[in-house]
Amino acid sequence: MSSAEIGVFGGSGFYSFLDDVTEHPVETPYGSPSAPVHVGTLDDRRVAFLPRHGVDHEFPPHRINYRANLWAMRELGVSRLLAPCASGSLKPEIAPGDFVVCDQLIDRTSGREHTFFDGPEAYHIAFADPYCPELRAVAIDAGRAEDITTHDGGTVVVVEGPRFSTRAESHWYREQGWEVINMTQHPEAVLARELGICYGTIALVTDYDVGVDDDDTVAAVTQEEVFAFFQANVGKVRNLLFRAVAAVPTERACGCRGDSPLALD
Repeated sequence: MSSAEIGVFGGSGFYSFLDDVTEHPVETPYGSPSAPVHVGTLDDRRVAFLPRHGVDHEFPPHRINYRANLWAMRELGVSRLLAPCASGSLKPEIAPGDFVVCDQLIDRTSGREHTFFDGPEAYHIAFADPYCPELRAVAIDAGRAEDITTHDGGTVVVVEGPRFSTRAESHWYREQGWEVINMTQHPEAVLARELGICYGTIALVTDYDVGVDDDDTVAAVTQEEVFAFFQANVGKVRNLLFRAVAAVPTERACGCRGDSPLALD
């Protein structure tokens, strides 16, 4: 099986024009990942691509086999993982089209398989800082080099979905001071940490969630709006990711590997 150093949660829109992409079906102890993994070379770095929602976006966020997706990346040797995601803004100053390189998350999901440590031996992973500082730095630099409004830091609140928020819920999230809302960052981020994989996200802001309090011309989000906005901006996300991949340090000095018994050497 081909190996890869860096992983990306993204589909064919990110790799279709690379010359040496090969498909790798991967089976894991947790079942099949969302799709076969595609591996190619970008700036002399071997990169594995996997669409978290499936090839045809057939898996809603609460039905994604997160454990299989992360384990498949581990099987390919991935030690660094970039995970772009669509997000709603909770603050007027974070506009659709902006990117947020998150540094914290709040988990509001329920019922998801969210750990590899189900017993009989317990292991409690350190997770105070969910996102790799080295990947955050290269993502911020890449976004600004691409002339994209890129926010350094922000808390993402992760909701179960697949429905969007009520106005009361969104208002409460804003009152807590959180920046963006998403449905997939948990358990992705914690599973990566349990495997000792560096994990970083680039949140593309697609909407204002339920609107803006003092501007009744801004409507609540719809699925059609999110999908259309993300597709229209996939080129921007791809360019940022590819610039970031080239800048990822070859040696890790971040501590994300930790001492997890599941981490690769």
